[in-house]
Amino acid sequence: MQPTKIDLLINARWIIPVVPEAAVFENCALAVDRQRIVGIYPQAEAKLKFIADSVVNLADHILMPGMVNAHGHAAMSLLRGYADDLPLKPWLEEHIWPVEGRMMSEQFVADGTDLAIAEMITTGTTCFADMYFFADRIAEQVQRSGIRSQVGFTVFDFATAGGKDPDDYIHKGLRLRDTYKGNDLIKIACAPHAPYTVGDETLRRIATYANELDMAVHIHCHETAQEVSDSLQLYSCRPLQRLEDLGVLLPQTQLVHMTQIGDNDIRLIQENNCHVVHCPESNLKLASGFCPVAELMEAGINVALGTDGAASNNDLDLFAELKTAALLAKGVAGDAAALDAHAALRMATINGARALGWQDEIGSLEAGKSADMIAVEVSSLSQKPLYNPASQLVYCNAGSQVTHSWVAGKALLTNRTLTTLNKQNLIQLAEQWRNQISPN
Repeated sequence: MQPTKIDLLINARWIIPVVPEAAVFENCALAVDRQRIVGIYPQAEAKLKFIADSVVNLADHILMPGMVNAHGHAAMSLLRGYADDLPLKPWLEEHIWPVEGRMMSEQFVADGTDLAIAEMITTGTTCFADMYFFADRIAEQVQRSGIRSQVGFTVFDFATAGGKDPDDYIHKGLRLRDTYKGNDLIKIACAPHAPYTVGDETLRRIATYANELDMAVHIHCHETAQEVSDSLQLYSCRPLQRLEDLGVLLPQTQLVHMTQIGDNDIRLIQENNCHVVHCPESNLKLASGFCPVAELMEAGINVALGTDGAASNNDLDLFAELKTAALLAKGVAGDAAALDAHAALRMATINGARALGWQDEIGSLEAGKSADMIAVEVSSLSQKPLYNPASQLVYCNAGSQVTHSWVAGKALLTNRTLTTLNKQNLIQLAEQWRNQISPN
């Protein structure tokens, strides 16, 4: 038989496909053609079976699915370190919102989003969910960079730089959805900021549009104890119950943070088939609380992983988030076996894909799926010796070791060099913004 001509063949020391669960392939090759995964084969077999336009040899690497950062505010990378060591309410109201009021513009969003995308690509993220102002500009930057994204149009009940009222936010968002309908790499989601910033009437409208258009709803929820107590005082129910009463809890609803939850809250999430997005480092830094990941997973709830914005993290390295999530889950559950390495990797890959409605396209290295994948080098001192490749990815500083990244078969990072963004230019732009934001 004649070898089959394909676009790309990657020979890797290890391949962790995520599906099948806990599988690790050694000395195998992954074949890609027309932006899609053909399959995984022993290297000797692949050499006979395929003729590839491009062959990448990764003798000291782990090949795995690109990671999904299921919550963030990309442009806030320009506020990295601006207001540290504060709880959520004063952090937002006394520092972040005022500086956003002074500095917000389309250019701020464009430059901050590019900075974030570059950081995410270089640390292993190939898909991210975002919610911020000027969602149309975010989508433009995403398209230019080649990364994959769920772009959320943020909705408030009051005027901001992004809109004058709920009608304005929603109108702009639905228009953006029409613009990107059918785009392979960009989805548009409705992103009501939080139960405490969006009123009942607006939330009902969002639920209606989400149902009619099968559009994702991305919302901060149960982030702090104060949020819950304020809701009990104002609405005589917890935020999650209010969202259910208003029809917002849907199979495509992504509940971000969820640190203050009990058995009844878990039941509501479970009954409505919602997704939870866990942001452990931001929650820890803002002292917001702990998401009971092990309990949620035991209840069959899909839990994905997010970094939140760099203003409250302060990095967008999802591997770092992965390690924190695994360690924190063990501490909260009082069980060292809670959230093992493979389960943690699923949170950052297939679970994130499922939360964003992209599970048929990304999140695992399966035949027919889009070729979204990354390579992590494991030859450094901090990666030796290596007994368990999955464990090494979760616990051993893997983000700094990412060397290659592909989205839909297109290389976005090659030998640690960005192919669609200019690293030095982004560093200079970040310094210029820093001097404008805090000139002293």
